[in-house]
Amino acid sequence: MKWTVFTITTTVEAEDYVCAALAELGYEGVEIIDNVPLSKEEEAAQFIDIPPVLDENDRTSKVRCYAEVGEDIEERVSAIREAIEIYRDIVPLGEPAIETTETEDLDWINNWKQYFHSFRIGEDILIKPTWETDTEVREGDLVIQIDPGTAFGTGSHETTWLCIEALREHVKQGDTVLDIGCGSGILAILAKKLGASCCIGVDIDPIAVDVAKENAMQNDLTVIALPKPEIINGTVSFYAGDVISDRAFAKDCVLGKYPVVVANILADVIKPMMPVVKDYIAKGGCFITSGILKEREDEMVAEFERNGYRVTERRYRNDWVSLTAEL
Repeated sequence: MKWTVFTITTTVEAEDYVCAALAELGYEGVEIIDNVPLSKEEEAAQFIDIPPVLDENDRTSKVRCYAEVGEDIEERVSAIREAIEIYRDIVPLGEPAIETTETEDLDWINNWKQYFHSFRIGEDILIKPTWETDTEVREGDLVIQIDPGTAFGTGSHETTWLCIEALREHVKQGDTVLDIGCGSGILAILAKKLGASCCIGVDIDPIAVDVAKENAMQNDLTVIALPKPEIINGTVSFYAGDVISDRAFAKDCVLGKYPVVVANILADVIKPMMPVVKDYIAKGGCFITSGILKEREDEMVAEFERNGYRVTERRYRNDWVSLTAEL
């Protein structure tokens, strides 16, 4: 298969915003090429190719995304440009140029793995790729083995990191946890290892659901497969469905009340999810969210309050914020 490559030239400061715009348009894999040194955590980010070295004084950045050849290129370029321009008053975008090229069916799904290495969150949470065999594991470590495949969630992205920190604080022994937009399953797997009795993950992407199941089994968890969600102590399970637009599926997910619901998605998806999630949260429970840029923090807090929630916690990492809310 051939792919159309869209290369957006912008500024280093605008990288996260451009990536967020592409994510909202449905591009799941992006490549960032800049001259900014990577931290240990950022080395685990998902790249497709080895980024070339740019001039050390160059503050430009190139962000690439991919689509199957044959799709309307002009329409896609126009949509990308429009999505990026929204952020012009927030961050210096430069004069974004969008170049299109074609590439053969390279193994970009696997090439990024060379950038994903084991790393720690806090003192005792160790995230390690399933293919890495020489990782040092300390006594008392909570180890999560992960192979995200084409699903979002290595744990390295700021939003996942923030959700992991919040889950560490809020998940109690015996809790049931619902992970909406589970991606690779990393948050549901973590919640189970933190002591949850049962974790259920849902995602609109059936491929992500399959990846999450495989990752849960890699972590020696008991994975069940049923026609629809069901709470069974000692298990994790994953289901494909949309809690926003599919009322029947949303109802299937209620299953009483969850002490913890987590959604690491995007602000524009979390908004319509708020009234649905109200049916899921147990008394005294919480709704942990991320995928929210700092510039939208006040807007999202106001939206939570409009829906009857009270924001009790705010966490920050670089340009991203996580909000925890209660009813």
